[in-house]
Amino acid sequence: MLLTVLVVVAGLSLWIAGLMDNGTGKNLVTSLGTGTLISAIVGFGQTLITASASQKALVTPVIEESRRALEDLSAEYRALNKEFFPTDVFEATTDPDPAFNRALMADLDATRQYFFRGFSGRHAAARLLLSRTERELRAVIADPRDASSISGRARYLLRREAADVDYEQIQTRLDEEIRIGLVGLFLARSRCASVDITVVADPPLDRLEMFDDSVWVSLYSDVRGATKLYPRSLRFTEGSFLYNMERAEFVRVSQSRTGRHFRITSATTRTDFLALFEKITGSPLSEEQFRELEAKFHTFRAEFSAVAELGS
Repeated sequence: MLLTVLVVVAGLSLWIAGLMDNGTGKNLVTSLGTGTLISAIVGFGQTLITASASQKALVTPVIEESRRALEDLSAEYRALNKEFFPTDVFEATTDPDPAFNRALMADLDATRQYFFRGFSGRHAAARLLLSRTERELRAVIADPRDASSISGRARYLLRREAADVDYEQIQTRLDEEIRIGLVGLFLARSRCASVDITVVADPPLDRLEMFDDSVWVSLYSDVRGATKLYPRSLRFTEGSFLYNMERAEFVRVSQSRTGRHFRITSATTRTDFLALFEKITGSPLSEEQFRELEAKFHTFRAEFSAVAELGS
């Protein structure tokens, strides 16, 4: 406002001086207009300098602090995402999802350790035979000698089966799956430095597959996908809360002194395995029965590889 007044006064003074005759009065009015104009210009310059200094002293630090706060908030949000949220989510499907299996196999090919927790271990053995690298496998599967191991899974499957399928049929099928899985793990020993097997009573419904840099959880317990054959699956990265929790729990179970632990190596012969099979299941396995289970496993592996589009 003051600058405007000075400019107006300077303009009027110079205009009036232009109308006056030469003399002392004209010189005084001209001096007044010139001085006022110079004051206005100097004042305007000082205002610009003061505004710029104020901008740097007040506004810029606020903007910089806000930017740092946003960066810190973004970093915290990314950390929370990594710790508590999955990197990949695959919804429940009726048929195997090739994208899911390709992503899981990529993690398997890049890992040194493969931790598997499931019912029979058939899928772990099939995946290992499709891989071309050697690794350490630790598997936690259902104890075939404990009735609750099969009965719990049978009750779960009974709710998904047709009305004409009875409980005993499912139990028989599950018992055979465990036997096929054990033979499959023996056949997969060529892809492993060692195969450590822990059998537990009534294992969790959810399947766990853990690698060096990620963990995959297949949610068979998710009731929303109960009508689908293949459940909703989540992938978490190494360093996340769930990865660390599941790894600690898996190590605890696989190293428990009260558990039943068995080992298969590349040096394990078929005769050795037949004796090991009897220890695990409580039932002897003849050569003929072994060949039957071997054929059933290879049939399962071929079917699984085809529908999952994993090659052979």
